[in-house]
Amino acid sequence: MDDISGSAARAARELRVVFSRLRRRIREVARDTDLTPSQESALTLVGKHGAATASALASAEGVRPQSMAATLAALDQHGLIRRAPDPDDGRRQLVTLTDAGRARVAGNRQAREEWLARAFQDRFTEDERRTVLKALTLMERLSQQ
Repeated sequence: MDDISGSAARAARELRVVFSRLRRRIREVARDTDLTPSQESALTLVGKHGAATASALASAEGVRPQSMAATLAALDQHGLIRRAPDPDDGRRQLVTLTDAGRARVAGNRQAREEWLARAFQDRFTEDERRTVLKALTLMERLSQQ
């Protein structure tokens, strides 16, 4: 790390910490008490990816297939997902959201976006919000590398 400037190292460290805190806070905003964090995460993942197998979801979440199976069973009990045979391989099942699952994912997304917009409105000046938007342009460029 000798070739990395102090400011680059500091920016990396502080960005990681701030993003971790912000991500945790955003997750808390729409947390439903009847779902665990892993169930909420899986529900969002199914909503994002559409029809998927349990093993593909487990891989995407970085959990064991058995853990994902338990998570999906709980979501199924809440009526948030449905399972159907995979048309390409009848031994597997594809998991999709029910109407209730889609509504829940959309509601959570809206609650998070509203909280964040309200926080920007209440805690930052117009000039500060413009600065954040400029910084986000740089962060987007960073994410493309």
